Amino acid sequence: MIAGRYTLEREIGRGGAGVVHLAHDEVLGRPVAIKRMGLLPGTTEDDIARAQREARLAAGINHPHVVSVLDLVKDDDCYWLVMELVDGRTLTEIVATEGPLAPERAAELLAQAADGLVEAHRAGIVHRDVKPSNIMVDDADRAKLGDFGIARSANDAALTRTGLVTGSPAYLAPEVASGAPATPASDVWSLGATLFHAVVGRAPYDMGQNVLGGLYKIVHDEPPRLPDDSPLAPVVAGMLTKDPQERWSVAEVRDELRRVARGTAASPTPDDDRGDATTTMVMDSTRSPEPTARRRPVGRTAAVLALLLLAGVGAWLLRPDDGGGPDVSAGQAGTEQTEEPTASEEPAPTASPSEEPTETEPPAPDPSPAGSRTSMRAFVQDYFSRVTSDPRSTLDMLTPQFQDESGGLDDYTGFWRTITSATPRDVRADPGTLTVTYTIDYVTTSGRATTEQGRLQLERDGDGYLIAGEG
Repeated sequence: MIAGRYTLEREIGRGGAGVVHLAHDEVLGRPVAIKRMGLLPGTTEDDIARAQREARLAAGINHPHVVSVLDLVKDDDCYWLVMELVDGRTLTEIVATEGPLAPERAAELLAQAADGLVEAHRAGIVHRDVKPSNIMVDDADRAKLGDFGIARSANDAALTRTGLVTGSPAYLAPEVASGAPATPASDVWSLGATLFHAVVGRAPYDMGQNVLGGLYKIVHDEPPRLPDDSPLAPVVAGMLTKDPQERWSVAEVRDELRRVARGTAASPTPDDDRGDATTTMVMDSTRSPEPTARRRPVGRTAAVLALLLLAGVGAWLLRPDDGGGPDVSAGQAGTEQTEEPTASEEPAPTASPSEEPTETEPPAPDPSPAGSRTSMRAFVQDYFSRVTSDPRSTLDMLTPQFQDESGGLDDYTGFWRTITSATPRDVRADPGTLTVTYTIDYVTTSGRATTEQGRLQLERDGDGYLIAGEG
């Protein structure tokens, strides 16, 4: 019995951070997973300190897609980490048994893991070892991200010394493989490598027996890509982007994976539309730019290695298992970039009656009382004035079908919780087609600001309207 409370039953797992046993909690009468820390050859005091950090950090995360840490106990000279027991298989085991996963299933599982990472990053915790064997999947295809064994707080300097690299080699981000500290963007790369593994059946980089050679490839070679016709190709491209500043955020990844899981095509990769003159980005110069190709849903975004090796600085703490701003805008469909002229580029008075009048042109008569420009604009402005503060109420402003397309209440409100403000301007209504176009300024909870073009398709609802779609 461990610490007078946990009775060991059998070994159920083994990895670079320790041995995991099935155990019985005699106090609460429940099965738990308990990981033996500090008994592997070469274990140092730093490893023990890291285990203690893991317990403190991970115990602070309460999320349905994160394996809960319940306790950290000491028995004789050993530390044991007590965790929630997940009855299921790792993603590694699923792929090994069933082969590469269908894009929709892989997207659903990885979206859940990404949601767990969103919570961890919100708490200031970098996982540092996202990989297929650290994602547990139960029989209902519910995924949980586990093993925060080398996790650390963003302000914890204990593991940031030059040359100290932690994580599983095949899934390391290029900057981490070069010896730089891990960041939330590094977790996004590792999750992208895990997604690649899930749909291809192997890790994106073959480490073989030459780990340093594999790390060199990660730093110098172009990242692998999925075939262009894969619905996950844009997501993988957005995650496996070498420059951490250009990578999609984990919230953007989560939202796009949810779209693919529902059978909706993902947004283009960041490079696809970078030269599109219709996309305007406004942001704090101290923050990383968001990929310009991201579509904002209304309903919810090597020399260093060579020197490192030659100088011999630091130590490689490598674990060889596993083979080596959020989407913003009334559903989760994307907001198309339009070629509508801006306020300063208003079309000449030769425009058709269905177009918005210029300052010198009197407003065209509305085709019906329910289709007035004024009421359509007021409806959209009312929607955006309330959506960030009370998304539950604005969900009712979507048609039932568009509510489903937006992921229902949980996805819809979960997305809008990431947005601080959504301010539309240049709102133009076309009563003939019941469409409203606008320019909108978003600010996320992280302080990132973007400006985009949007278009909503409305549907009459008695004397009012409902939002039926985007684009």
